[in-house]
Amino acid sequence: MLKGRFFFLALQTFALGAATLPDELFSSDIPSKVLAAFKTLPAPIQYPQYTDTSAGKWLFFSPNTWTSGFFPATAYAINTRQQLCGSTPANGLSMADWLSLGRSASTELLSLNANNGIGHDVGFISFPFVEELAINPTNQTAINAVNNFASMLAARFNPVVGCTRSWDTSDPTDFQVIIDNMMNLEVLFHSADLTGNDTLRNIAMTHADTTIKNHIRDDGGTWHVIEYNSTTGNVIKKRTAQGFSDNSTWSRGQAWGIYGFANMHRLTNKTEYLDTSRRLATYFLNNIPSDGIVPWDFNAPLTPPPRPADSSAATIAVNALLLLAQQETTQDAKQHWIDGAFAILNNITALAWNPSWQSLLSNGTVNWPANNFLTGIVYGDYYFIKAGNELVNMGLATCKEPFSAGNGSSNGNPVGGTDAAHQRSSATRLSLFG
Repeated sequence: MLKGRFFFLALQTFALGAATLPDELFSSDIPSKVLAAFKTLPAPIQYPQYTDTSAGKWLFFSPNTWTSGFFPATAYAINTRQQLCGSTPANGLSMADWLSLGRSASTELLSLNANNGIGHDVGFISFPFVEELAINPTNQTAINAVNNFASMLAARFNPVVGCTRSWDTSDPTDFQVIIDNMMNLEVLFHSADLTGNDTLRNIAMTHADTTIKNHIRDDGGTWHVIEYNSTTGNVIKKRTAQGFSDNSTWSRGQAWGIYGFANMHRLTNKTEYLDTSRRLATYFLNNIPSDGIVPWDFNAPLTPPPRPADSSAATIAVNALLLLAQQETTQDAKQHWIDGAFAILNNITALAWNPSWQSLLSNGTVNWPANNFLTGIVYGDYYFIKAGNELVNMGLATCKEPFSAGNGSSNGNPVGGTDAAHQRSSATRLSLFG
């Protein structure tokens, strides 16, 4: 089986060579595109979630959508970029007051609650308010928002099951939990820090412990959805909603898991969480196909039709691997995850960076079973920007000028999945690894 073998041969080549990163990571196109999106926000406010597939134009959705926190958080991420990199003619970061934009766009999130379509994703919705508290810890609006969202998530906890409920169902005994929910637990810790309520931390750890027990296969892959009986706590079904099959591993869910457990270790220092993040990360890297592009599902057949990539799974995984590297105590272990992050980032940028689209990246898969793929995705772009910031924070990248958009954009057109990436020459792909 060549997929993981080739990827790691290439990864080794990358590690031995010059540790290069794509110039697009610090391109002035980033603030330019994000500001353009802010200028086109509808009134009353709606938020971009994904693009159309033909021209890459943003489609806007009601605040009552799980992704609504990512766009305001993107403004905070660019504000962070400005603090890290300064403002120069080359980087374009001075073209807006990013903090004001993020604050203004966040106000519509304050009225959301777990019963109007957001559900467990109040954790994602909290992102801009957590960013605000990092800047101004006394901002009472942000404090109230974080505490309210944490209370909503805690109210979805069932001590018999040992998890917070993800999706609401017509049958109250059908208690559905998705791997994505690992990413929502952090808001419980922030609220616990603000209020001193340790019950919130205990809920988060219990959810993580139950997820380790039931959500992860022996090979380190994950199920997307676990259905429990709410009255007995028994597992009644393990399945997928967005992956290829109930026995396949949906790549974005796997990335959420790596990230979520690395974050749980950061917040608790509990070794089991670090070990779990390592297991999931090892599966992720071992199952990247030979072209180095993260597919929508690791077990979906290559053809027909061409298996699409998911640029959002790739950028989430990059951040997850960098966070995991920060938790390691040996240089070899750190470097292993850093090398994997660099390889994924270079390959997905070469495939999906798209100057002609309103999004930064194309080739995202929102939901393949719902025929929603080959798009730009707001959270894929957010984590692309965040990856650059993290690399600078870790001393692994510099954001000094000049930086400009490269030519790895597939000529402005979306490429039809991981197999279409073979259209690039072997020389081009290998050059990404130094």
